[in-house]
Amino acid sequence: MSKQKPTPNDAPRQNRARKAGDMVGDIGGMAFKRFGFVQGSIVSRWPEIVGERYAGVSTPESIRFPAGRKAGGTLTLLIEGAHGPLIQHLTPMIIERVNRFFGYEAVAKVAFRRGAPVKPAPKPERVQPAAVPRELGEGLRAIADDELRTVLESLAGRIAATNGAPRVVPQPRLPNPINNPE
Repeated sequence: MSKQKPTPNDAPRQNRARKAGDMVGDIGGMAFKRFGFVQGSIVSRWPEIVGERYAGVSTPESIRFPAGRKAGGTLTLLIEGAHGPLIQHLTPMIIERVNRFFGYEAVAKVAFRRGAPVKPAPKPERVQPAAVPRELGEGLRAIADDELRTVLESLAGRIAATNGAPRVVPQPRLPNPINNPE
């Protein structure tokens, strides 16, 4: 028997969980390219590129390059109403920061389109861990790993807050028409 050679599409397995955000570039890459984005991370990292203040009133819409080139493109920004003149004055700074982000002279011009930029959804607040009962707390304090100890304390607190084991309510049995033709 001969061994099959791995194809370029077969990625080596990683025995770890991956964040959904790490996979967005792989999954959304084709959609971003279709709508004019060579690199989708410019959309997700826009606040880092131009700053929180200007990211709140602008959103990158697309980057269009001249035919056959990947440099000297036009970045189209969606700008909120009255902020247009301010962002227009900041065009050289935006071009410089976007090109620094890409690592080469990707953008030469910025075009503006008036509209409402997409606001990011607020991050949900994390639930604070429940208090750990005294009889469980002493054994957990000996754990050196802070993250593991916090998770186990939270689990112990939630188990202590329950009213016992879960109960299963029996459901009425329905006749099976295939085996029982009555």
